[in-house]
Amino acid sequence: MALPACAVRALGPRLQPERGAPARTTCPRRHSRVEAELAESRPGLVAASVRAGPPRGVSHGFHSRPLLEEPLKASSSLAGAARAPLFALLSRGCRRRMHDLRRRWDLGSLCRALLTRGLAALGHSLKHVLSAIFSKIFGPLASVGNMDEKSNKLLLALVMLFLFAVIVLQYVCPGTECQLLRLQAFSSPVPDPYRSEDESSARFVPRYNFTRGDLLRKVDFDIKGDDLIVFLHIQKTGGTTFGRHLVRNIQLEQPCECRVGQKKCTCHRPGKRETWLFSRFSTGWSCGLHADWTELTSCVPSVVDGKRDAKLRPSRWRIFQILDAASKDRRGSPNTNPGANSPSSSKARNTSKSGKNFHYITILRDPVSRYLSEWRHVQRGATWKASLHVCDGRPPTSEELPSCYTGDDWSGCPLKEFMDCPYNLANNRQVRMLSDLTLVGCYNLSVMPEKQRNKVLLESAKSNLKHMAFFGLTEFQRKTQYLFEKTFNMNFISPFTQYNTTRASSVEINEEIQKRIEGLNFLDMELYSYAKDLFLQRYQFMRQKEHQEARRKRQEQRKFLKGRFLQTHFQSQGQGQGQGQNPSQNPSQNPNPNANQNLTQNLIQNLTQSPSQKENRENQKQSPGQEQNEGNTSNGTNDYIGSVEKWR
Repeated sequence: MALPACAVRALGPRLQPERGAPARTTCPRRHSRVEAELAESRPGLVAASVRAGPPRGVSHGFHSRPLLEEPLKASSSLAGAARAPLFALLSRGCRRRMHDLRRRWDLGSLCRALLTRGLAALGHSLKHVLSAIFSKIFGPLASVGNMDEKSNKLLLALVMLFLFAVIVLQYVCPGTECQLLRLQAFSSPVPDPYRSEDESSARFVPRYNFTRGDLLRKVDFDIKGDDLIVFLHIQKTGGTTFGRHLVRNIQLEQPCECRVGQKKCTCHRPGKRETWLFSRFSTGWSCGLHADWTELTSCVPSVVDGKRDAKLRPSRWRIFQILDAASKDRRGSPNTNPGANSPSSSKARNTSKSGKNFHYITILRDPVSRYLSEWRHVQRGATWKASLHVCDGRPPTSEELPSCYTGDDWSGCPLKEFMDCPYNLANNRQVRMLSDLTLVGCYNLSVMPEKQRNKVLLESAKSNLKHMAFFGLTEFQRKTQYLFEKTFNMNFISPFTQYNTTRASSVEINEEIQKRIEGLNFLDMELYSYAKDLFLQRYQFMRQKEHQEARRKRQEQRKFLKGRFLQTHFQSQGQGQGQGQNPSQNPSQNPNPNANQNLTQNLIQNLTQSPSQKENRENQKQSPGQEQNEGNTSNGTNDYIGSVEKWR
C-alpha cells in the first residue's frame, strides 16, 4: 500500500539498515530496541513521526487506547515513541501477525494451545497406530485411516477417560492389594473354604468303619434351658485359643461379658444367672487345673447341682469333698471291680440330679508336636503343680506318682532328660486324660499288667472320644469350626486361623529322636490316628448331608413352581371355556363339569408329594368312580405335563 505524499515528505528518504545493524525480527521488544537506536541517531525524524501520528487502524499499543487519545508526555520513552514509524513500515498482514503473536504471549492461551496441540498430536498418533492394528487384523474392513474430525475427538475422549480411570484406580487401591486386579478371581474357581489346612487332598481312604450314629453329631443345645457344654482342656493342644473362641467369638443372644484385665468371662443364659459353659475362661478351674475325664465326670455334676452361681469357685477342700462323695456313690454301684468293667461302661454321666444335660468337648493334637510343645513349656518353668489328679476320691501318693525333678520347677531341662523320666505325665497324656482311670485302678500300676492296662486305657479313651458331643483337631482349624457350628447350631463371628508356625515346629529333631518320641507316646499315636479318621469322616458326612439338603430344597422349589404354573394354566383355561360356553346349553352334554378342577388338584398333589407318599397313594385301593375319572383325564394330564417340561 502506497503512503500519502505528505507522509513521504515527512518521513524523508526510506530508512536503510546500516551496515552491521541487527536484522529485523518479529519480536516486538527487538523492534522497540532497534527503533530506539534509530531515534537516537535521527531525532528530527522521530519528532516528525510523532506529529504525524500512527497510520489509520494502528494503535499506540497492542492492548491500550489509541495514541491520539492520550497526551504525549515528555518523560515517555523513546522506544514507545518509535513504534509508530515501525507500523508504518509494515504491511497490514505483518501487523495482524504481530498482533496475534502479542496475544499469544498470554500464559493461559499458551498453555491451552500447547495442550490442544499435544493432545491432537497424541490422537493423530493413536489413530495411525490403531489403523495399522486394525488393518493387520481385519484387512480391507479396517476403516480407521478414514476417520474424520469427529472420530478423532471421540478417540481422544476415550483415551482421556482411560487415563482418568487408571489414575483413580491407582489412588483407590494402590499396588496389588485391590481384588479387582487379581486375575486369578476370573481364571480359577473359588477355593473351598474348608479345604484341608495341610494342603492335602480333601478325600481320604477311611481305615475304620463307623455307623451313621457315630458320624452324625447333631446336638439340640438349649442355651435357655439346662444344657451345659463342658470343655476338657488337654495341655498344649490349642485349648486356650479354642476356649477364647467359645467366650468371645460366638454369636449369642446374650454374649459373654469379658472385662479387661480378667481371664474369666461371665457367660449367663438369656434371662438367667446360670452359666451355659463350663471351661477355664467361664468358670475357672472349678474341678482342678487341667482336670481330666475322670475328674470332670465326677466333679461337674456335683458342682453344678451344689452351686447355681458359676462365679463362686469351690475351694480345694470342697473339690476333694465333692470327688470323695462321687467316688463313694460309684463304690456303691453293683459292679465294684474297676478292672472288670468294660470300656463301654466308662461313658460320661450326661445328666445331673437337677436334670441338666452335659455335653463334653475337647481338642486333640498330633502327639509329637504336642510333646515337643510341652517340653518347651516346661523349659520355661511350667510345672502344673496345682493339678489334683483326683481318682477314686483321692489324689495319688508320691509312690504312685513320683516327681521327675527335685527343685521348684524343671526349667532349662534338655530334651534327653525330659524323655528319660519314666514318670513323666507328658507320655501318652491325651489317652490318660480321656480314659476312665478307675477302670485300671487309677495311678496304682500294680493292679494289672502293663500290657492289659494300656489296652484298657486306649479302648476307654476311644470310646469316650467317640461318644463325646464334639472334638476337634488342632491341625484342622476350619474343619473344627465347621463341625462345631453344625453340631451345636451356633455360629462363630470370625473364622478360625490356622497357625502352621508354633514353638514345636521351631524345634529341629532328627529321625531317631522323632521315633523315640513316637515310641514314648505310642498310645497317643494310635488314638490320634483313630480320632483323625473319625473327624474327617464326620466332616465328609456333614458336607454330603448339607449338599443333599440343598438339592432337596431346590427340588421342592421346582415342584412348587410347577404347581403354580399348572394352577394358573388351568384357571385361565377354565375361565376361557366358561366365557365361550352357551348358557342355554344342556347340562347333560357336560357330564363332568369339575374335571378340570379335579385334574388341577391331582397334578398339584403329585408334584408336591414326596416319592414315599406317592407310593402309598398308589398302593391304596381306588373306587370305580375314581378310576373312571383318572381314565378320562389321563390324556389331558400327559399333555399338560408335556407343556410344563417344554416350559422348563
